Amino acid sequence: MLREVGIEQRLGQQLPLDALFSDELGRPVRLGQYFGRRPVILVLAYYNCPMLCTQVFNGLVSTLRVVGFDAGKEFEVVAVSFDPRDRPRDAAAKKKAYVDEYRRPGGASGWHFLTGGAGSIERVTRAAGFRYKYDDSTGQFAHSTAIYVATPEGKLSRYFYGIEYGPRDLRLALVEASSNRIGSPVDQILLYCYHYDPKLARYSAAIMGMVRVGGAAAVVILSTFLTVMWRRDRRRDASLRPHPAPSPGGEGESPGRGARSLPEGRSLAPRERSAGAGEPEGRNPSVSAERRS
Repeated sequence: MLREVGIEQRLGQQLPLDALFSDELGRPVRLGQYFGRRPVILVLAYYNCPMLCTQVFNGLVSTLRVVGFDAGKEFEVVAVSFDPRDRPRDAAAKKKAYVDEYRRPGGASGWHFLTGGAGSIERVTRAAGFRYKYDDSTGQFAHSTAIYVATPEGKLSRYFYGIEYGPRDLRLALVEASSNRIGSPVDQILLYCYHYDPKLARYSAAIMGMVRVGGAAAVVILSTFLTVMWRRDRRRDASLRPHPAPSPGGEGESPGRGARSLPEGRSLAPRERSAGAGEPEGRNPSVSAERRS
């Protein structure tokens, strides 16, 4: 039996969006009604599972409470029961339990629990590569556990195995599935440094991407440092440069303090003219001549 149970990754596989189901209120719906605008987290589980399926939902809601995105705004959660015996009342009970646990305003609009017939169930599980087997001896299904991230167009984008899911991995998967329509610049940097590894079903560090980002950051930091130091040196040199001395009364400059201004057309006669004739400074030459006569 275990040979017939497992999960085969089918990245890029188109889900059957025309498959018919019933929602938790018993209304007929098509799977494609929950696609088209946002990425979708797909859960394949049956609602009366006594063990693993409950752990899958517990792990998912615990992770989504850490992820910053909101169900119904940035993404949708669609659970499809692979047990054709499940009924809308079972789906409604599951939805109430996990929407209450999710604790986000408006969370009910982003969580959807579907039930359907064997034909529709088979189409969805086959597309996802999900293989399971009913065990008559226990009255339960033997199955593996995983959640699936799909694009708004309904193509499978990422698989995450087990019952615990890393918040960083799930967030990056939603950003990628949305073609970067959700998320932040930090998510873009992380996607450059981390790549999804299908073998490990998680995001692993891309060494070359991290080296490139680190190198670019180092160049920016060094350039900023050199620019700051260059500007600081220029300001220091400007403060130490001596100021030019004032020119000594050249053409076009105003007379210095204490200088006399002369009327236009007059020049200052040198005092040495009278002194050179042997006369004391300040004596009138005409008065001296009269006294001698």
